[in-house]
Amino acid sequence: MTEKRFHVEHRPDEQRYVLIDRTADGREVGEEAYVDVDGDGGTERVLFHTAIAPDYGSQGLASLLVESVVDDVVTRGYTIVPVCPYVAKWLPEHPHYDDHAVDPTPAHLAAVKARQQ
Repeated sequence: MTEKRFHVEHRPDEQRYVLIDRTADGREVGEEAYVDVDGDGGTERVLFHTAIAPDYGSQGLASLLVESVVDDVVTRGYTIVPVCPYVAKWLPEHPHYDDHAVDPTPAHLAAVKARQQ
C-alpha cells in the first residue's frame, strides 16, 4: 500500500527529488536535495538534505524516499555522496550500494555550501 500511495518524482531543474502523497491531492510530503559534482569517475550526486513533513513522520517514508533516490542515482551511473546525516546512516544498512558510494570530500562540502547560498 505504501508504494502505491507514495511516489518519488525527480525534479532536476530544482536539484531535488520529492515524495508525493497520491491520496492527498499530490501533496509534497518529503524531499531529498542534491548537487552534482564532476568527479574523476564521472558525475557524483551529493545528497545533502532529507526531509519528511512532520505529520508524515514515523512511517518509514524517509527510507522509502532515500532508497528510490539512491536507486535512481545508481541507474544513471552516478556515484552517491552521502552528506545528509540520514543518508550517511542509511547507506551502511544497505551494503549492496557500497560500490556506488564515496565519502564526502571538502570539494563536495563546498558544492553543497554554494548550492545553499
